[in-house]
Formats: sequence, structure tokens, C-alpha cells
Amino acid sequence: MSTHAAAWWAQFATATDRFDEASVVEALGDVMAPGIPSALLRREAQIAVETVVRHLNKPGGAVLAAQAHEAAARLAATVTRLEDRATDDGDGTVMAAALALVLHGRWAEGTATAEPQIGTVPLVRALIGALRLDAVNTAMTLRLLGAGQTPSTAMQSSIAISRYGWWPTWLLKVVTERALAGTLDADVITALDRCAYAELSPAQARMARRLIDADEQLVDAVAHRLETLGEPSAAGRLREGDLSAVALAARLIPL
Repeated sequence: MSTHAAAWWAQFATATDRFDEASVVEALGDVMAPGIPSALLRREAQIAVETVVRHLNKPGGAVLAAQAHEAAARLAATVTRLEDRATDDGDGTVMAAALALVLHGRWAEGTATAEPQIGTVPLVRALIGALRLDAVNTAMTLRLLGAGQTPSTAMQSSIAISRYGWWPTWLLKVVTERALAGTLDADVITALDRCAYAELSPAQARMARRLIDADEQLVDAVAHRLETLGEPSAAGRLREGDLSAVALAARLIPL
């Protein structure tokens, strides 16, 4: 994957209502701090992360808030001082600067800053882990992101796929393909769910798959058959590409 702007990373916060800043700061700290080669600077960064996380877990404490502010400010000042007198990044100031942004609540900017050195995958894994969403399939999310989907879309699609893991294999393949193509939405999921509950035979499932793929010759033949069976409405929906008619069509066709 290529690198991404802060706005791209910020979408991880909007993909779920369970976003917890303390968990995100801790997770990003675990990934970023080891990338600071200077032992002293790395230790200062780790202490700052621990201090800020304590405050975020108990935001009402004035003492913890002051300590968090001081620790974050101290790390930022140390980074600025090192940058002013350094000719390269031997002390790991880029990674420490990224972490300082995270500690100041600018976690998306910090993640974007760290990405060129750490890589996209470790950061995505850290964020997904911090969200603590069991329904998110990390591997699938990474596949979807690699296919060019936004974090918000990829996360929602991944959650949908995980939720319907009981579906038969052929339907899981369809939903995965739709997700990768960016065409998985609520209407498609509802239609595919009806196919899952229809308990189609293997032959009917193969027909349903071809109908979902819009095999024009088969769609026309099946629609005509539905009309002869007294289901003109379903036939019309099928011709229009309405996936909600697929399960009915597959079950009404004698095999």
C-alpha cells in the first residue's frame, strides 16, 4: 500500500462508535516507540505514553491531566531540541515527533507521519486492535484497503462479512468479491441473506450465483419461467437486476 494522509487515517475513528482514544494512544505507542533508536528518547516517549494513557482512562483527574500535558509537552520539546542540532534522523526524531502528535490528540497526523517508516500494515493492525471489535476481520480489512477502499468502507464491509460467517461457502465468496469491488451495501447483504436462508440445493446455488453475476441469457430464461409460474413481479425484478428476487427465482425453478 502507498502512504496516506491524516484524513485517511482519521476514518478509523468514524468507522465505529466504540472508538477509545486511550486504547488508540496505547496501541500506537506500542508500535511507534520501538522505532526510536535512541534508548533515552525511546524511554522518554514510553513514559509519556503511559502518563497520557493514565489520564485518558481517568479524564476527570486534574492531577493526571496536568501530568499528561507536561509529559507530552516535554517529549515535543525534546524532539524540537534534537531536530535543531541534528543533521540526520539518527536519534529517531521523526518517530518521536509522530508519537508527540499522537499524545497531543492528533493521532491521525501522527500515524501519517510514522507510516513511511513503519509501514501501513502494522499501523492498521494497531488501530483495529485498539478498537476491540471482535467482528472486524483484520486480514479481510487489509485486503479491502489494498483494493483501494477507504478505511470506513473497508471496516464496515469486514464487519458484515464476519457477521455472516455462517453463510454457505458460495455466498461468502460472492460477498467477498462484492466487498473487494466496492459494491457491497445493505441491499446486497439483505438479498444474499435471503439466499442463505433459502437453503438452496447445490444446483440451485450454482444457478443463484449465475443470476447474481447477471448472466443475461440465464436471467432472461429464468424470468420467463417465473412468468409462466405466475410470478410476473419477481420476473420483472430479476430482469431489473434486483438481487432480492434471486432466492425466489432459484427455488421456483425445478431441478
